[in-house]
Amino acid sequence: MTIQIKIQPEPFDAGERQRQLLRSRTDTGAVVSFTGLVRDFNERPEVQALSLEHFPGMTETALRQIAEEARQRWALQAVTIIHRIGRLAPGDGIVLVQVASAHRRAAFEACDFIMDILKTRAPFWKKEHTSSGDYWVSERQSDHEDAGRWEYR
Repeated sequence: MTIQIKIQPEPFDAGERQRQLLRSRTDTGAVVSFTGLVRDFNERPEVQALSLEHFPGMTETALRQIAEEARQRWALQAVTIIHRIGRLAPGDGIVLVQVASAHRRAAFEACDFIMDILKTRAPFWKKEHTSSGDYWVSERQSDHEDAGRWEYR
C-alpha cells in the first residue's frame, strides 16, 4: 500500500492528487476523497482567516500512524493525506484525505476513520482571526466522540 503524507502552505488540487493516486493502477474500484475547508464562522462569526501551526516531524509521524492504522483495519491500496499550514482564508482547502481500495465500503470507512482520528490526534494548532480579535480554537467534545466510535471496531 502506498501512503503519501504532506504538510504544506500551498493550496492542493484534489483532482490532480487523485490522478497521481491512480496513476498506473487498474485494480482500484473506489476512491473516496474528503476536502476540509475554512469556514467564515466557527466559535465566533465573521472569521476572516485561520492560521494553522504544527510541530514538524511529529505531525508527519502522527499522520502516517493514522494512515497505517487505517491500513490495518481495511484492505486499502493507497492513502494520501495533505494538510495545509499557515494563514488561510474562508473557502480555502485545509485538509485533503484520499483513500483507494478495490471496494467502496473500505474506502468510505477508512476515509471517515482517518478524518475522525486526525481531528483528535494530529498535532495542529488553529488560531481564528475575526473582526473582534484573534483566538486559539478549542478542542471539541464532538470530535472526541466521533473518534471514540472507532475504538471497538
